[in-house]
Amino acid sequence: MANACYTCHIATHCNTLLHTATHCNTLQHTATHCNTLQHTATHCNRLLNTVAHCNILQHIATHCNTQQHTATLCNTLQHTATHANTLQYTVAHCNTLQHTATHRDTLQQTTEHCSTLQHTAAYYNTLQHTAAHCKTLQHTATHC
Repeated sequence: MANACYTCHIATHCNTLLHTATHCNTLQHTATHCNTLQHTATHCNRLLNTVAHCNILQHIATHCNTQQHTATLCNTLQHTATHANTLQYTVAHCNTLQHTATHRDTLQQTTEHCSTLQHTAAYYNTLQHTAAHCKTLQHTATHC
């Protein structure tokens, strides 16, 4: 009977070893599954970081597009202001030319008036000289 107990003891020991081996296989499978999940979690974290980085870059790109649009608008306004300054300068120049033309017309009228006055003065000088000559003749005739 001692043999039978020994055999039972060995069988029990073998069953325990088989159970332990099965348990080890289960633990090894679980560890492999955990490693896979950990690898997947690491990959997900990288993807989340990449998405966050992309969102930041998209925000920066939107901000840059707004600044570029603003710069374009500023350039257009600056060009318009330059054009307005040119037009303002041209208007001032035209006003000066118009004033000069008006002044020239006034000078021309004054010159014509002066010519008329000069002609009239010359005529009066002639008349005065003639009158003086007549007086002399009259005085001479009186003495004759």
